[in-house]
Amino acid sequence: MSLQKINEKLRQILLEMCEEDLRVREKLAGTGELFDGYCPKMEKVHLENAAELERMIEQNKGKWLGKSMVGDDGAEAAWLIVQHAISLPDFLRKCLKLLETAVNENGAEPQHFAHLADRIAFFERRPQKYGTQSDWNADGKMQIWTLENAEKVNEYRASVRLNPLKKLIWETDETDKNTPKNFDERQKEAQDWLKKTGWRK
Repeated sequence: MSLQKINEKLRQILLEMCEEDLRVREKLAGTGELFDGYCPKMEKVHLENAAELERMIEQNKGKWLGKSMVGDDGAEAAWLIVQHAISLPDFLRKCLKLLETAVNENGAEPQHFAHLADRIAFFERRPQKYGTQSDWNADGKMQIWTLENAEKVNEYRASVRLNPLKKLIWETDETDKNTPKNFDERQKEAQDWLKKTGWRK
């Protein structure tokens, strides 16, 4: 049986979209705009990339753009685009199912599935399974989002090739510098956004 040939055109498009996403993110992080709610400039890039990825998926007969089609880096770029399309809940849920199928067929990385599953849980305000998502707490510290099972989380992580979770609170210069000034106000803004985008009713 012959191996599927990498589609270099699709791979390059995915890599370019991912590069633009990261370029804009770095720029907005530098100005501080990235951390003041969901920056419209960042969302614009995310929506444009998601629309293009969705078109690609449709052209691929509704299947995930896996490693055999777009290479390891192309598949990772596709995952990053979905992971960042946070104002499109239905698209993320659709891609999660496609990713799960691709993982079962060895066409995608299991950790990509885990990250997307946790991200959906985070925005649906459900406990996460793999401990990949975090948010600022009332003390202004970056904390792992609520876990489905804290005792088994590292078993779950090992099953998808993620390293053990060693602590629930972590800090970086970026998170420390951009801690929300008003926790309650940020929580209200987040709830309003979740309702507006359809994550919550």
